[in-house]
Amino acid sequence: MAIQDIYPTALRLLGRSVLVVGGGPVAARRAKGLLDAGARVTVVAPLACPALAELSDAGLLEWEPRTYRASDVDGAWFIQTATGEPGVDAQVSADAEAQRIWCVNASDHESSAAWTPAVAVVDDVKIAVNAGGDPRRAMALRDAVATALETGDLPLRRHRDLRQRGSVALVGGGPGDAGLITVRGRRLLGQADVVVADRLGPRELLAELGPDVRIIEVGKTPGHHPVPQSGINRILVDEAVLGNRVVRLKGGDPYVLGRGGEEAEFCRQHGVDVEVVPGVTSAISVPAAAGIPVTHRGLAKGFSVVTGHEELSEVPARADHTVILLMGVGQLRESAASLAHAGLPAGTPVGIVENGYLPNQRVTIGTLGTIADQAEAAGVANPAVIVIGDVVRVSPFAPSNFKTADYGTASPNAPRPARPAKNRVLTP
Repeated sequence: MAIQDIYPTALRLLGRSVLVVGGGPVAARRAKGLLDAGARVTVVAPLACPALAELSDAGLLEWEPRTYRASDVDGAWFIQTATGEPGVDAQVSADAEAQRIWCVNASDHESSAAWTPAVAVVDDVKIAVNAGGDPRRAMALRDAVATALETGDLPLRRHRDLRQRGSVALVGGGPGDAGLITVRGRRLLGQADVVVADRLGPRELLAELGPDVRIIEVGKTPGHHPVPQSGINRILVDEAVLGNRVVRLKGGDPYVLGRGGEEAEFCRQHGVDVEVVPGVTSAISVPAAAGIPVTHRGLAKGFSVVTGHEELSEVPARADHTVILLMGVGQLRESAASLAHAGLPAGTPVGIVENGYLPNQRVTIGTLGTIADQAEAAGVANPAVIVIGDVVRVSPFAPSNFKTADYGTASPNAPRPARPAKNRVLTP
């Protein structure tokens, strides 16, 4: 049988009688798939493997513990042979053919009237692959297509109006690199009808969306909020009420200083289904882009994330407690002064990472006493993450005089000779 002779279709077997002849593992797998499709399954086989016996004991199918009879095909809508005996399978197939019943002959795919494809399900999409009678090839192709759908490389978006109920997904896009969005977030983005986008996050993914996907820009810059938060909340609900799948694409994590909680609560108050997809928060990932861990054995056991100098009075003013400032460039001088007033030494290391993970990433490293002047001279601007504490010493961008110890795992903080730093951008 040539692949050109196959007419792909899908059978609705809900409530219909189906016959499986055979009692081994293949028969069990086929019976399970038929049960999943809602068929009424009868198995004819002298013996049943444990998996098949369990289905029978649970009352999910009827097992006739005997050899096959020609009359077994009577009244069946569909038949699957899997005895492992070519002669028996051929007889079942011939009896089915005589009554014009579609039959899969597991022993001889060339003469079989029907083929069973390799199947996978992703959301409400069922993938079925035939590969010229080569089951391993079919399974490999099936898995590749399923993975591409799950990761968003292939679109899952609906294009036919199925009177779907609208929904909102608050998706954390990570620090900006398209490769750092989660698999779930990428998948939902590929299903979206409407994307409500921030200025930060994986912007290049927007260019991959279909031409009929609407993108609503609500990005904010310091001191300029063209769409207030109340307006964003209303956009999400209004678009979902129209039946759209809405993705609110944010930078970082929607629940880390991203007002995701406010948006989720507003959706729930208005009866809109909402899903929150965590993202890689810039508070941790952007320092990592510059080789700065927010905690490190022997240097820091904890960290605090704040957005402005007014919160700094609430965090420990110690070099062994990492302070991470988000959106803090404009108030950097005031923040440094607040921490110094609280007792943090002027020589405490400070690192600023602009545009983390992007091609124009830049790292500025100094001390609490010098960093404001350095940032002003260099024209440091948001988006940037500021890290304050001894963990900055670990960065490969740190100047050599910062690296007075071995920060490895084997002998943490053992003294070591200072080595020239490479690739640092600014130093004190």
